Amino acid sequence: MENGILYAGYMSSMCAASTNAGSDSEDFSFMIKLLKEFKIGGTTLNITSTHICLLIVTITLLVVSVIVNRIVKKANASDTPGTIQNIAEMVVEMLNNMVYSSMGKETKRFVNYISTLFIFVLFCNISGLFGLRAPTADYGVTLPLGVITFVMIHYCGIKKNKMKHFSDMCKPVLLTPINVIGELAVPISLSLRLFGNIMSGTVLMGLIYMLPRYVTVGIPAVAHVYFDIFSGCIQAYVISMLTMVYITDKIGD
Repeated sequence: MENGILYAGYMSSMCAASTNAGSDSEDFSFMIKLLKEFKIGGTTLNITSTHICLLIVTITLLVVSVIVNRIVKKANASDTPGTIQNIAEMVVEMLNNMVYSSMGKETKRFVNYISTLFIFVLFCNISGLFGLRAPTADYGVTLPLGVITFVMIHYCGIKKNKMKHFSDMCKPVLLTPINVIGELAVPISLSLRLFGNIMSGTVLMGLIYMLPRYVTVGIPAVAHVYFDIFSGCIQAYVISMLTMVYITDKIGD
């Protein structure tokens, strides 16, 4: 309900902006900005701020991974673990424990995917601290994440239970349509939950920055701590936990 109210406020702000001068509507920092437009044949390809932010997050993760990998290899060769290796081991252990607490003996199969999902979503969520527009505030980013999880859930269910995976949806027979709708709602639920929470924070931060500076002294810093760090970490944890719960439900004995 809270996210719905915030989204409604966002839409009303968008409508109000469209009635103003064209240049004014471009000042809303929470809007997705069109940066470049390409035409290939009869198809138009748009490069937006979301694509750039996703590219920055991806490159950052790759660079950090390569650096940590090299540092760990050197530390293992000299048997003198440093600060970076200790931090890396702490993060890996934390993620392993998180996955094990929900998936038990299946941890080894899924820990890489769940850890990647958690870290990627976390970095996307906290990118607002560095002046970027969080990619997860774009439904075009969160929906594919939900679809990937949806495919994995049913792939694992079919692999484990064969045709019983489908027959379980028909128990009882009268509730088959509801069961099917419930399964199809999983990717929508996962994607909308993440999108709604991050988008609401992005909209509020945009509105705060639109206020006169003498009114908002100190407020942006506190707001960034809540919306980017606290809420960002919570949402990364929630989507990871829900993914594990859905998968465990299909492959559990």
